[in-house]
Amino acid sequence: MNIEKSNSSEKISKKTVIFYSFAGISDTMSYQMFTFYIFNFYFAVKLLPLEWVTIGFIIWTIWNAINDPLLGALSDRTSTKWGRRKPYIICGIIPTCILLILLWTPPLTGSSISIFIYFLIIINLFDTFYTMYSLNQTSLFPEMFQNLEQRTKANNYVQIFNIIGLLFAAILPSLFVSEYVEPGHEMEYINASIFMAILAVIFAFIFIMFGLKERKEYSKDPETAPSFFNSVKFTFKNEPFRIYVITNLAVWYIFGLIPIINPYFLRYNLNISDALIQSLFLALIFVSAIIFMVLWSKIFANKGVKNGELIALGSVIITLIPFLIIWDLIGAIFAYIIVGFGFAGIMFGRDVMMSAIIDYDELETGIRREAAYYGVNALIIRLSTIAVYLSIALVFGNIGWKIYDPTIVTEWTHLGLRILICVLPSVAIGLGILSLRRFPITKEKYAEIKNKLEAIHKEKKEIVTGNKR
Repeated sequence: MNIEKSNSSEKISKKTVIFYSFAGISDTMSYQMFTFYIFNFYFAVKLLPLEWVTIGFIIWTIWNAINDPLLGALSDRTSTKWGRRKPYIICGIIPTCILLILLWTPPLTGSSISIFIYFLIIINLFDTFYTMYSLNQTSLFPEMFQNLEQRTKANNYVQIFNIIGLLFAAILPSLFVSEYVEPGHEMEYINASIFMAILAVIFAFIFIMFGLKERKEYSKDPETAPSFFNSVKFTFKNEPFRIYVITNLAVWYIFGLIPIINPYFLRYNLNISDALIQSLFLALIFVSAIIFMVLWSKIFANKGVKNGELIALGSVIITLIPFLIIWDLIGAIFAYIIVGFGFAGIMFGRDVMMSAIIDYDELETGIRREAAYYGVNALIIRLSTIAVYLSIALVFGNIGWKIYDPTIVTEWTHLGLRILICVLPSVAIGLGILSLRRFPITKEKYAEIKNKLEAIHKEKKEIVTGNKR
């Protein structure tokens, strides 16, 4: 099956889509290993005070307020014989994988201050090079796949491969780490990171060699792309993007919070402490999401990006309810499986929503600015991280875990963990729904945008190839 562009002879083969999707495995597995375990490592293994870890991530977010949109604007203004995105993808992936290992190598006998300083420096270095790779490979999605039909078909593969990356991040470290939230497992984390870094390099190499395609009709866009400050200003002038920001904050809030809380919830509410079993429960969410992904592609194709995303957000709230009441193994298996349905919906919606927003912007400005939008979007994702760690600090601080102590377990511990894994995510998603109701790109509006863009793209291609009469 080929993925065809409407009203055009151009086709993108399934093989190209699959090789492009390999980028998501290296991207997701490296960043999600960071997201899933970095808090647990420095808080529960290295025993940094809760306030220090929280402050570290707040400083990290401030740097990302500059780093992410800056790299996005820079990429949009880049023009080389290798393309706009490829140089950054190649220069970003190797340092990312090296730093993925160094994340887990603070001074073994250092003081808390030296460990904190190391933590602060290394997470900022890691995110800088990760962003260089990630925002450029994700910026290719709306460029390579040009309409909703094409994107929903391609997104089936992209999201399935992203989930494979999530499964790798959730399960593979447990083959090396025996307990995630106990001191004394530093070398186990290091061994896991080496294995994960090698895999990330392999998948990224396959993507670069066989799945990295840039369109000729956009090769002149860097000449008129705005500066960094104008890029950020124009991005926030985009009404659909401003509205989607709140929804995206909510989505990434639960993506960040639930995996971090997962080992604590399983250990203290269900008496499951083995790292492999904890990882398998987290993996249940993603395996379930793979099963439901095709269904979500049909929902988005039939309902459009706005209504599809609203249905997805509502399903998350409904499928989180069992986490309020489960106490046994069978109930936990059921809860983790059904929440995968909601996760599949919001995972599928991320790229198609951003693609629609970027299309809207191109119609308004005449320029493709994917990296600028993904750069500012990356900043939004990092802001959600502040909310994640402030939520954890608020709850953990009130159950006696300002410094982690596994011997302190009360009824408040059980309640606090349920609030973190269910109540706060549901509140965040509810705010996301309220914001998205004002999203102006309906199914009919999107069809109108795409028809106009097809004519614009045809003209751009004729100018670049010299075929314009």
